[in-house]
Amino acid sequence: MTAAIRAVGLLAAAMTSTSAAAAERPVHRFLAVAISPDGGRVASVEGDSTAFGAVPPIRDLVIRTADGTAEATAVLPCGRVAQCWPSSPAWTPDGARLAFALRTPGSHAYGLYRVNADGSGLSRLLQFNGTIEALRYAKDGRLAMLATAGAAKEVGATEAGAPVTGDLSGPAPEQRIAVFEGGALRFVSPPDLFVYEYDWRPGGAGFIGTAAPGDGDDNWWVAKLYDFSPAGTRVIFAPPDIRHQIAHPKLSPDGRTVAFVSGLMSDFGSTGGDVYTLPLGGGAAADITPGWRASATSLRWDCEGALVVRRLAGDAIQMIRMSPNGGEARILLSGHENLEGGEADLACPSGTSALIRETFTAPPEIAIGPIGAWRDLTHANAGLTAPLEARSLSWRSGGNDVQGWLLLPRPAPAGALPMIVQVHGGPAAAVTPRFVGPGTTRALIERGYAMFLPNPRGSYGQGEAFTAANVRDFGHGDLDDILAGVDAAARAAPIDTKRLGLTGGSYGGFMTMWAVTQTHRFKAAVAAAGISDWLSYYGENGIDQWLIPFYGKSVYDDPAAYARSSPIDYIKAVTTPTFEFVGANDIECPAPQTQEFWHALRDLGVPTSMAIYPGEGHGLREPAHVADAERRTLDWFDRYLK
Repeated sequence: MTAAIRAVGLLAAAMTSTSAAAAERPVHRFLAVAISPDGGRVASVEGDSTAFGAVPPIRDLVIRTADGTAEATAVLPCGRVAQCWPSSPAWTPDGARLAFALRTPGSHAYGLYRVNADGSGLSRLLQFNGTIEALRYAKDGRLAMLATAGAAKEVGATEAGAPVTGDLSGPAPEQRIAVFEGGALRFVSPPDLFVYEYDWRPGGAGFIGTAAPGDGDDNWWVAKLYDFSPAGTRVIFAPPDIRHQIAHPKLSPDGRTVAFVSGLMSDFGSTGGDVYTLPLGGGAAADITPGWRASATSLRWDCEGALVVRRLAGDAIQMIRMSPNGGEARILLSGHENLEGGEADLACPSGTSALIRETFTAPPEIAIGPIGAWRDLTHANAGLTAPLEARSLSWRSGGNDVQGWLLLPRPAPAGALPMIVQVHGGPAAAVTPRFVGPGTTRALIERGYAMFLPNPRGSYGQGEAFTAANVRDFGHGDLDDILAGVDAAARAAPIDTKRLGLTGGSYGGFMTMWAVTQTHRFKAAVAAAGISDWLSYYGENGIDQWLIPFYGKSVYDDPAAYARSSPIDYIKAVTTPTFEFVGANDIECPAPQTQEFWHALRDLGVPTSMAIYPGEGHGLREPAHVADAERRTLDWFDRYLK
């Protein structure tokens, strides 16, 4: 009987779990936010997460007035059912109507819809046999979007992959820029490029965007910046170094300058780097933030033509304003509050912005106002709290300043606490303050565990040199940083260092598998979507291009470098009981990597267990699967740490 069958057979038991998360009020999550050009209304896609923290299965499109006096929920034609999901809300230039995409449940087909500003008058503009996203209006009222005809899966490498059957050598699906005209889509980018992000040229005379030929899941790491104009398509910027990916290209209001973030990034959508500007009329791109001990995570132009940049500087999330020519930046806001969307959705000329904000202990709400002077527009999560204290820790390791977060249960249990180290994915990413609602982390804290969330070398927040510090060194220096952080946590709080656990997903899953081959400090481990053998992984995954910036060569040209960081090559050193789980259709960290690690531990007599969840991609989404993985994780740590 396969692991997948074993996992499914226990789902019913998971749903009767006595975890505190099961009885906790679900967190209302906001997935997208868009403010009207006049600043008078805010549209959002939102819904309740499940009792165990899964993403909202039911999602609404809500429109609120900026003063909070009126609210309307659009009545969707497919009803309030799973996968009847609105997305990409975009206001017309006059703010009178709102366009959005709507997924057809059970398929990868989307409709294009529009409603009036008060939520009335729903009309379907188009039904499309494929995905559409990133809706964006030009000032003249034309609507553009990214469209993938005949899509076999949802866009993005983290989504569940299509079945690996049939002829795999055919052409890859292409996501192209399309303009809605005359009741149909007119494609304006060429058919041989997959477009990732784009922006209108002022006046609607074409677009700029990042794109690469071939499989969109695999080739973002080699994307270039293009100009898509009526005269043709041309490359306007090609990164001079393989360790520079491009994200968030934005054209200035006068159309003369393109700004973007460039740096070493391991995932599309997880952005960090320096800010670059490029004269569209000709000239070289310039890094206007050289030497920053921080990572830019997104940017936009404000109403006066200056750049507003969100960055992570150590443990602080900051909003800064700076000239496109560089120079001194003015900090508009700095603190320990996670911000999503504030710099990206700005009404002009009023300068009003809307965003989603939260902390470890304050749940998410939509806020509105001038940048840095927001007020809550929603109160959907009023009264929700998290029973914990969050501390930012700093320590030295390998000559670097390293930062992480220690979450302690409150009220504090008597005596020293067992502690779980949770390693983030990426590796180019960072832990930032997000509300600890119902889910595995919350359940562990409620059971008396401390949680330690480090940002070791390879993470964002300390500048490009720190992000690149694990190049050709996966698992070695970053594990040193994590172990030094464990000692720092033990100095900061009453931690029982003989009862340490380890967990993580994706790159964090690799680090979990790796760490138990290198140290015996951890007495139990849970690896989600891990990587056990970089050599076999290279040929199994759907995103192998991401490794070239980190290793400089493919596994076929430099196998020894990859083998040096492969847990399977050190597997006989493992004594730590380890539970592993993964999605059956994960193309980022394919299931055979988890199965290989589990198989080895089983044969070596190390306590182990495995679950492979059917239909899941990179990260579990089905509520029953999320509940099952949580129950198994809690039981595993309790068994070996309590």
